Parts: sequence; C-alpha cells; structure tokens
Amino acid sequence: MSESLREQLLKAGFKPQPKPESRPKPAQRPQQPGKPHGRPHGQHHGKPQAKPVRGEGEIDLAKAYALRDKNEREAREREQREAEQRARERKERKQKLTALLGGKALNAPEAEIPRHFPHLNKIRRIYVTTEQLPRLNGGELAIVQLAGRYLLVTREIAVAAQAIDPDALVLLCDPHGVDDDGVPADLVW
Repeated sequence: MSESLREQLLKAGFKPQPKPESRPKPAQRPQQPGKPHGRPHGQHHGKPQAKPVRGEGEIDLAKAYALRDKNEREAREREQREAEQRARERKERKQKLTALLGGKALNAPEAEIPRHFPHLNKIRRIYVTTEQLPRLNGGELAIVQLAGRYLLVTREIAVAAQAIDPDALVLLCDPHGVDDDGVPADLVW
C-alpha cells in the first residue's frame, strides 16, 4: 500500500526528467569587425532573452546619483565662476569711473535749488546753483551716479562715464528736446 512519492507522481502524470546528453558544441565562426557576435538583434528563436547585466545597458542607482551630483556640482561651480567674473568686471568699471570722476564733480556746497529727475523708478533730486540749473537743463551739464551719490559733471565727462558703464549716466538733457512751455522734456517736478 505504501507507494513511494516518485511512483505516486508518475501515476499523477508527471514525467521523469530526461537525462542530458552530451552534444558537441558547434564550431564558432570568427567575428567580423563591426558586427556583434551571434544572432542579429531581435531574433530569439523561441528562447527568452536574458535580462541585461548591470553596467551593460542599465545604470544602477548609485551611479545615477553620483552622475547627478557631479552635474549639479559642475553647474554650481560654473555659476560661481560666472558670478565672480561679473563681480570683477563691476569692480573694474567702478575703479575706472572713480578715476574718471575724481575731482571733476561740480556739486556746489552752497547750492540751494533742487533739480528733480527720475532714476530707478523713483524721483530723485540734486541741488544746483542758479548758474548750473540752465546749463543742466540745456544739456551742458549732466548727472552721473557713483557709489550711491549723484554727481554733477560736464557733458563730455558724462559721455565718457557712459562709455565705461551705461548705468552710470543718470540724466543728460537733450538741448533740442524742449516742450511747448520752454521746459526740458525730461524735467520732472
């Protein structure tokens, strides 16, 4: 009555495993340059294709994180270098402006007349004398900014300052730009 497990499985329809035969391997042809060895890609002949091994076509997670970190670090370093370059250029422009405007400002300590002008979306003012106001409105004088201060200078110096830094020139009236009342067109009260 007691049958072995093997006999019970055979009666249930399971077949014994065939014994592997030792077949000789087919001769391999030499690989042609530029062609992959074996079957063309996509032809399986019924055999399931093996999953790619790490490093063969798939990047593992650690390598992906390392690559992302490297790219982010390079981008930060590049941005830092560019910011340092811009700061150096700004510093050089400021030194050139300081050298150009040194001692050439015409701001008078006794000036009492305010001259208003727009700058950086605000109305600013500089005090001028009675002799300087018509010259400023006529375009003979101009206003430049250096280190947060507004300086009154001649037209030639203002043009030279604008060549160094376009943002340095704040106000330079057009001598021919007068409205109907005889007031300069850029005059803001």
